[in-house]
Amino acid sequence: MNDTVLLRIDATSSAPALLLRPWRREDASALVEAYRDPVLRRWTSSVVDDEADALRWVDTQQAAWAAGHRLAFAVLEAGPGAVPGPLVGNLVVKRVSPGEPVAEVGYWTAAQARGRGVAPRALEALTAWAFDTLGPGGLQRLELLHQEDNTASCRVAEKSGYRLDRIVPATPPEYPLAGHLHTRLHPAPEQL
Repeated sequence: MNDTVLLRIDATSSAPALLLRPWRREDASALVEAYRDPVLRRWTSSVVDDEADALRWVDTQQAAWAAGHRLAFAVLEAGPGAVPGPLVGNLVVKRVSPGEPVAEVGYWTAAQARGRGVAPRALEALTAWAFDTLGPGGLQRLELLHQEDNTASCRVAEKSGYRLDRIVPATPPEYPLAGHLHTRLHPAPEQL
């Protein structure tokens, strides 16, 4: 796992500074706490009920990062000095394949962080990082998919510059409702 990746997002007048870094096993207890939220559980397919589940989840994220096909980041408030603050979310670039022009992003925000601009700011930083890191000779488009009734995700996508591309039909049981597919293109016009 590449633990050297660390993205810092400056504070705003209404929101704290954020740190994005690959998940670590030490994040397990905070992950369990985040997954106690019924709203989060409604929108995610992962089950994290206890420390053992959380450790398996983190290990899966680390293995996927090492394989290079799923790059998941813990989103933390930036504490004083070099000490990270509480866990406030998760971001991921998935379906990553060398030389492929398309990947997908996903995210969730912990209950205590919702409505504070965490998700749009973190997604914007992740998007810039993904295009800078994976874009040269490869990534040209990022996709973001959410169920059509997830209005909060729709707002985050729009605030982060992801435009609604199309409505995707439901495919039960995995996706019981239709979804919105949002996209964002690599900003370099010569590479589009």
